Amino acid sequence: MSEIPSSQGAVFDVGDADFESQVLERSRRQAVVVDLWAPWCGPCKTLGPMLEEAVAATRGEVVLAKVNVDENPAISQMFQVQSIPAVYAIRDGQVVDGFVGAQGRPEIDAFIGRLGADPMAEMIQGLVERRDELGLRAVLESDPSNEAVIIALADILVQRDAAEEALALLERIPETDDARRIKAAARVGSVPPDDDFDQELTSLLNQVKVDDEARQRFVDILELMGPDDPRTAAYRKQLTARLF
Repeated sequence: MSEIPSSQGAVFDVGDADFESQVLERSRRQAVVVDLWAPWCGPCKTLGPMLEEAVAATRGEVVLAKVNVDENPAISQMFQVQSIPAVYAIRDGQVVDGFVGAQGRPEIDAFIGRLGADPMAEMIQGLVERRDELGLRAVLESDPSNEAVIIALADILVQRDAAEEALALLERIPETDDARRIKAAARVGSVPPDDDFDQELTSLLNQVKVDDEARQRFVDILELMGPDDPRTAAYRKQLTARLF
């Protein structure tokens, strides 16, 4: 199983229901930039990609939470939004910087740069990159809900066949693409040569409607294959046809 890229999951959508967990709580571990936008906002369409590129360049030091103001009135009221785009940087649950209106790339880079390096985040990033299990466990003792640490540690555990411990760890954090992938790997177990799941998926199709375990395994295998595998969409259609 491959290592998790440090920038993966750096940009995500957030709404009224999960703002506290995905932004405020997360901001206690790393800087979170909140981009308040709407589909009808022209400047938002220009600003958004530049923000995403600037945040991705920090390799996980900063993440970007995108909020559609039309669909999330509580967040809009929280920030007292009067015009968009509006962008705010949050650390430790508090707004530490921000701007309203269109900005150029130099201004955006400077804004992201002002968030500064977090020594703890840099240390954790090093542990993640080295896949240092003992170091990650030590961090987890003092910060039991650190998402980056849990993801990295769970991935290590799955690789050495400690699936149950990995699954228990992942229950501590919100469902993300990384978490779903690692949960799927933990449940599926060893991967066949060349990732050739076709024979098993074909067999499972005959069981998915009446067997919950077969259905879960089918879904987990598709998760491991990923959206880039051309077989995934076809098998999902077959699953839907069998279930409905």
